[in-house]
Order: sequence, then C-alpha cells, then structure tokens
Amino acid sequence: MSLLAKAPAPALTALWETQKAPPGFEWLRPPETGGVMIRGRMGGTGAPFNVGEMTVTRCALRLESGEVGHAYVQGRDKAKARIAALIDALMQTARADALREAVLEPLAESHRAARSARAERAAATRVDFFTMVRGED
Repeated sequence: MSLLAKAPAPALTALWETQKAPPGFEWLRPPETGGVMIRGRMGGTGAPFNVGEMTVTRCALRLESGEVGHAYVQGRDKAKARIAALIDALMQTARADALREAVLEPLAESHRAARSARAERAAATRVDFFTMVRGED
C-alpha cells in the first residue's frame, strides 16, 4: 500500500494500463478528498506536535469475486486512488503474482533508484571535519 501511495500517478497509470481489463467492482466508498493532520516529533522521541495539514483521497471497493481493496493517496487524484484500490483488491486473487511482476516490482525499482539518486546528491555536499594536533604530548 505504501508503494502504491508513493508512486507517481503517471507511472502507476502507465503500468496499470498494461494489465488486462480490470474486473467489475462496486464502490464501498467512492473516491473522496479530505484533509489529515500531520504530526511530528523532534528527534523522533520528543513530544508530538502538529506539523500541518495534507490533502488525501481515499476510497474502498469490492470486486465481483468479493475481495475488498482500500486506498489512501496524497493529493486529489481520484483516478490514482481507484487504481490503487483495484490493485489492493486484486493482490488477494490469482492475479497477485502477475501484478507484482508487472506493476509493483517496477514501481519498487523506480522508488529505490530515486532514493539512491537523492542520497548521492546529498553525499556530494558532505563535508568532513577533522582536527589537527599541534606538537607531541
């Protein structure tokens, strides 16, 4: 679910469109957009505080075969939420292996590559400090 929520909408849509036609489904909760409060902690251990609000779109659906899928995605992209919920539901069916190979693994690789590139850019700005000792004791 995290991978689907973090995936760029164009990449997720392009990978989804390579799949065979999605099965029929009914909405349990059609895509709706709202806000959530983001909380943080200083140093990971301090008292929690409100950082700010973020827009989120959520939905839930049931496939004709009975599997239920949920999605929460950042922003207002209802189509991305629908695709994420469909994938969540289909991962509970016989199509799970095919979806993992065709959609989830490429998204995971893209996410790893982006993290690596970001880490390399940050490492390029690293400064090492050292102290020189004068004389001998």
